[in-house]
Amino acid sequence: MTLGFPLGLLALAAVPALVAAYFLRRRQPPRTVSALFLWRTPDQRAEAGPRLNRFSRESSLALEILAVCFAALFLSDVRCGNSAPKQHVVIVVDGSVSMNARVDGTTATERAKTAIARIARDENAGVLTLIETGVKPTLLAGPQLERDRALSALERWNPAQPAHDISPALTLARELSGSSEHRIFFLTDGPVGESVAIPPQFEGRSVGKQASNLAFLSAQRRDEAGYAQVTVRVGNFSDVAVTAEVRFTAVDDKPQKQDVKLQPSGTAVLRVGFKTTQQITVSLPDDALSEDGQLTLLPSPLADVTVSLLEGMDGAAQQAVRRFLSVAPGVKVTVPSLLTFGPPGSTAGVQLGAKPPLKSFVGPFFAQKGNPLLDDVQLGGVVWTAGENPPGRVLMSAGEVVLISEEDDGVVHFNLDVSRSNVQRTVAWPVLLSNVVRQARLSTPGFPRKHLMLGEDTPLVASPGSKWELEAPDGETRPVMGSGALMLPPLPASGRWRLKKDGEIFDALVVLPLDPRESDLRTRGAWEAVPAQRQAFASFATASPRPWWPLVVVLALVLLDFWLTAAPRRKEGRS
Repeated sequence: MTLGFPLGLLALAAVPALVAAYFLRRRQPPRTVSALFLWRTPDQRAEAGPRLNRFSRESSLALEILAVCFAALFLSDVRCGNSAPKQHVVIVVDGSVSMNARVDGTTATERAKTAIARIARDENAGVLTLIETGVKPTLLAGPQLERDRALSALERWNPAQPAHDISPALTLARELSGSSEHRIFFLTDGPVGESVAIPPQFEGRSVGKQASNLAFLSAQRRDEAGYAQVTVRVGNFSDVAVTAEVRFTAVDDKPQKQDVKLQPSGTAVLRVGFKTTQQITVSLPDDALSEDGQLTLLPSPLADVTVSLLEGMDGAAQQAVRRFLSVAPGVKVTVPSLLTFGPPGSTAGVQLGAKPPLKSFVGPFFAQKGNPLLDDVQLGGVVWTAGENPPGRVLMSAGEVVLISEEDDGVVHFNLDVSRSNVQRTVAWPVLLSNVVRQARLSTPGFPRKHLMLGEDTPLVASPGSKWELEAPDGETRPVMGSGALMLPPLPASGRWRLKKDGEIFDALVVLPLDPRESDLRTRGAWEAVPAQRQAFASFATASPRPWWPLVVVLALVLLDFWLTAAPRRKEGRS
């Protein structure tokens, strides 16, 4: 025999009260008279107060005690021959990196784990569903995982999400709860904004505490010719001015320190240089949130781009391209190459030239906004001589004449006769070719960017024919699906991620745990959301219906008691 709701046994407290009612009851002693006229003067007032009397109607008392016992069995959800249904409890926890803030010796993450264990015990949970909020909601345990296993899985939880919308996680929790009447618990480290509507069945509270904090807001590293330049921005999330020491450490160069004075809610930018090709660490003094005060910056040199020129190009065009390549950083002229320039109709990736009839334009030029090939290209005062329209998607035009186009396979066409134009003598020319080289550099396998902020999408280039995998900071690997230029969802954890090609480490990047909204711990603190209509017995509803036989027994006992107590009155009526 098992009980699904042991608190229902509290109904047995009615048994002592029922027995006391049988002892303490009013009763008039019988008075016998021989005739009605003699019953004129007797005192018909009841004796004051209850009196202790011996039992009478013992059968009725026994039946009523049995009825109370079977009612208690129904309320406690008794199960005979099988296990009681397990109570399903759904808990949503905030996955923001600010949950790791340590205040008064404990973090909000630790307090959340303690609160979850207490909720599971108080709600008599048999199975748990644990959901972490984030850019994309994540199941930490479940759905409906056995309680001990769910709490064990929770011990490995380490929140590392940027500021995000919690609504998708709340919606997922409602779907997995299985009933709109069940309470769902939500734990966070601070008040939820008024823009977020908490559903009525959610019971939410904060386990966070207010604190001051120093944090890095952004970080950049640029490497060129063995020299690394680091730029960081530091923020003061407190209400008083603070002077802090920022440390910069390189593996193969002398460490550096800089003192920065920050006004309340102020920021400052620091720049240092190292002669190194190794990683650089930047740190702030320890405070409430250590994650945003420790950075690791990987080497970020420009990837070399190999370029070649095919035969058949116009002399003026070839001279203009070579003049740019001679000064462009990270560019090598060699064969074979990643990027090729050639005349129209060739196999080159960039085809430069114009086919008759030719016509010159001085503007206006209509450019496709947002295309990376045209970033920062200023065409004021440019004379552009073009010929027959090239194939592909139009990127820039003058009237009905296409000046620049791009095909689906990435081939770029510059409809330009250099000898009759002045584009190569303006600032637009090096910017335009730099954009072409940049696009070629971004197409090389690996990570185009070595440092990402929390919540940023992850660009990745994977060449076909190889097995590509991502290795997380904890050593877990996941396959990369697809090839070519990919844009992966935000990586779920901060730290160093490695890219493996056919089982060998090919490249790496670092996800920096930086988010100004998460670093501001002054907004954390007490908060509570109580369900609009809390049920008197929230645990009364179970995954399966309660057995109905105890109620049948209660009804039978009540009817039998009524029959027994009514029998003496029927006899007195007949006499």
